[in-house]
Amino acid sequence: MSVELNHTIVCATDREKSAEFLAGILGLRTEPVAGPFVPVRLANGVTLDYLRVERVTSQHYAFLVGDDDFDAALARIERAGVAYWADPFHERAGELNTLNGGRGVYFEDPDGHNLELLTRG
Repeated sequence: MSVELNHTIVCATDREKSAEFLAGILGLRTEPVAGPFVPVRLANGVTLDYLRVERVTSQHYAFLVGDDDFDAALARIERAGVAYWADPFHERAGELNTLNGGRGVYFEDPDGHNLELLTRG
């Protein structure tokens, strides 16, 4: 049997703002609203379905990207003035990491979800 992640719900106080934030950093577009969700579809078909809630508990979402996509996303992060770190605890501000022979960076979305971009899994 083959098992794949199809979608996950991302809680946000402003589903449109948060979905557009991530889509913009990743160079993607949001999809049309589907019921209570604003979907962001990734290249492997998984959707992040943004749902409006009153309170958000921070979660971690990591995205494996190619080197060119990493460079483009980092440039968008820097252009937007979004703080970033080399580590998940946000102790190494303005730095990248080189774990597993690749590059990685952490940054937060508008609700404080800890987002990660990495070039090697």
